[in-house]
Amino acid sequence: MTYRRLIRIALGYLALSSAQIGVWALVAPRSFYDNFPGLGRTWISIDGPYNEHLIRDVGALNLALVVLLVSAAVSLSRPLVITAALSALAWGVPHVIYHIANTDGLETGDIVASVGGLAFFAALPIGLIVLSGRIEGDPAAAPR
Repeated sequence: MTYRRLIRIALGYLALSSAQIGVWALVAPRSFYDNFPGLGRTWISIDGPYNEHLIRDVGALNLALVVLLVSAAVSLSRPLVITAALSALAWGVPHVIYHIANTDGLETGDIVASVGGLAFFAALPIGLIVLSGRIEGDPAAAPR
């Protein structure tokens, strides 16, 4: 597998994760609040009262991140890949820290699933930054 393909897969994963949250929260904020992550589990409603404005804003911001991640995946320019990765880090790191510190109301399996998924989302951009130096055909990405 080439580095370009690996980078696109990683950016695609981050984009799909953000798109799923973004579309659901923006289009059906009450359902997102009551039912996220789905399959009979509820991770948001246990954390405070419903706020439609806040849920819709989270959805819209996730979709903005999707635009950046997809743009980076399409162009594969090193500066854009790094910018997209740093943007995902700026969202992912505080998010996972919050959930590590706030586990009240969640069962052990939910804690493992939520923190594990969020930790992966926060760690993947670091790999993208490292791999961005290996993008073939990009003179700025040539090994030094």
